[in-house]
Amino acid sequence: MSIKNAYLAKVMDDVVKRNPGEPEFHQAVREVLESLEVVVERNPEYIEKGVIDSIVEPERIIKFRVPWVDDNGKVQINRGFRIQFNSAIGPYKGGLRFHPSVYEGIIKFLGFEQIFKNSLTGLPIGGGKGGSDFDPKGKSDMEIMRFCQSFMTELSKHIGADTDVPAGDIGVGGREIGYLFGQYKRLRNEFTGVLTGKGLTYGGSLARTEATGYGLCYFTEEMLNDHNNSFKGKTVVISGSGNVAIYAAEKATQLGAKVVALSDSNGYIYDKDGVAFAAIKQIKEVERKRIKEYLKYNPNAEYHEGCSGIWTVKCDIALPCATQNEINEESAKILVKNGVIAVAEGANMPSTPEAIECFQKNGVLFGPAKAANAGGVATSALEMCQNSMRYSWTFEEVDSKLHEIMVNIYHNASAAAKEYGLDGNLVAGANIAGFLKVANAMLSHGVV
Repeated sequence: MSIKNAYLAKVMDDVVKRNPGEPEFHQAVREVLESLEVVVERNPEYIEKGVIDSIVEPERIIKFRVPWVDDNGKVQINRGFRIQFNSAIGPYKGGLRFHPSVYEGIIKFLGFEQIFKNSLTGLPIGGGKGGSDFDPKGKSDMEIMRFCQSFMTELSKHIGADTDVPAGDIGVGGREIGYLFGQYKRLRNEFTGVLTGKGLTYGGSLARTEATGYGLCYFTEEMLNDHNNSFKGKTVVISGSGNVAIYAAEKATQLGAKVVALSDSNGYIYDKDGVAFAAIKQIKEVERKRIKEYLKYNPNAEYHEGCSGIWTVKCDIALPCATQNEINEESAKILVKNGVIAVAEGANMPSTPEAIECFQKNGVLFGPAKAANAGGVATSALEMCQNSMRYSWTFEEVDSKLHEIMVNIYHNASAAAKEYGLDGNLVAGANIAGFLKVANAMLSHGVV
């Protein structure tokens, strides 16, 4: 698709010129601007007051050196980033990603997406993202601790419970959050809810570990219910085998589906009888090994090299939970040919624009990431609430609030799409619903 509105087309051109070599960020902005054409035509004040120009520009970009010492006593240097994109509706909120692919453009794309995702939750949180090109894989616990302490030594100057509250993302789990929190507490001499995804013994929330995967399934189930369908009796393929994928697999199974495939960066497993959740959890969360180890638990399962092949597995529901742009047009066509009825994104922007167009043209129900995977950040915000109150809710209380939030996100996105003449287009609906709340807050604040 191309942007027809002349003003929005110029904004897009300016984004590309001012942010060269950042294709992921360009892709994320283009998708939002395409959705907003119908909005600015009806509401020209968003153009006149400079809201669109402002929303595509981060409020603050922090980039820093992270020196740390490996187990051989050698000094290593990585880059650290925190992009505080938009604080119109609350403190910046968004994860930290530790992965070799991290650079400014990736963090910018993730931070931009986070603005609208956080807005959709209905909670008072702004958009931000951060991370480093550090790779935790193959590192000892002590090396990871030293890296996290160095990273937080700089980051601590820029975050706070009412300013910016990071969480985890790829490469940043409970271990890393613990090291980061410990260093923040040491440096600032305060015990505060400055990070989410914390351990349960020091301010974490029950159900946070499960939240993104569970939330993805709650959103998908509501999308299916709205079209007289459900998970019950369906075959599901889930890419990835990290936190989101594992708990999406668990919840999909609880809702009556059979999950037959999961993947990691090396390849994928196929188990026609349904993947054993306990085995995957043991391999990935306890042993921290590759997914092909699953064959030791079930020799009758299949392992295939190459993670992209997972989309050739026949399924009713596909839940991409690995990384950005993992489903291209070719994979989308195969899924459609094999009879997929619904696709919902657990990862951030895992489908290319061509893939999304293919799904929509063929009547496949499609849940975009900023709506479908908002359960993680929603529960992080619930963790912030509990920290503020010095109180903890039960698992059932948090899970119930999460379910309600995800159901509301679906209906708000669906209603926004319908209101602007795009009935059924949840990509546009999520972008519009997320944008309107932030944009109206920005208008209220004046030129900031």
